[in-house]
Amino acid sequence: MTEEKEEKKEEAKEEKTQASEKKTEQKKEEKPEEKKEEKEEKVLAEEEKEIKVPKKFKDIVKEIEEMNTLNLAELVKILEKKFGVSAAAPVAAALVGASAGGEEVEEKSEFNVVLTAIGEKKIEVIKAVRDITQKGLKEAKDLVDAAASEPQIVQEGVKKEEAEEMRKKFEAAGAKVELK
Repeated sequence: MTEEKEEKKEEAKEEKTQASEKKTEQKKEEKPEEKKEEKEEKVLAEEEKEIKVPKKFKDIVKEIEEMNTLNLAELVKILEKKFGVSAAAPVAAALVGASAGGEEVEEKSEFNVVLTAIGEKKIEVIKAVRDITQKGLKEAKDLVDAAASEPQIVQEGVKKEEAEEMRKKFEAAGAKVELK
């Protein structure tokens, strides 16, 4: 009988230990979720505080928010030409200031692939755009047609190796590409 009592006591201890371990694990799992939610709420609250759009610009801002990246980039170019301003000027000034300070400027790790000229083989360039961007025929054709008149961004934020591969594909198709 004493052996049975000892076995029951040991089983009870094991069950208590397992139950407390489960509770500890549940608490650990709940805390990161709560912290993430709190952080997200803080970020959203900060964004709401920082950006207050006047009523007269709300329609314009709403339309801009709904634009895809290519149309937005095209709009920026048009505004730059129309008003003689550049959205990249502050960045360029910051880079000049950093290099003048004697510090080494890090090599770019991300590039924008910009189609500057389409060349003689328009169909091959359209095929290359479709292959690289996974766009449909119409979107690819529209991008290539637009690139005939002014440079167009094909991909943004691409790693150096991928950008070089894209450049090779476009050059094989007869197009000219810049990596910015």
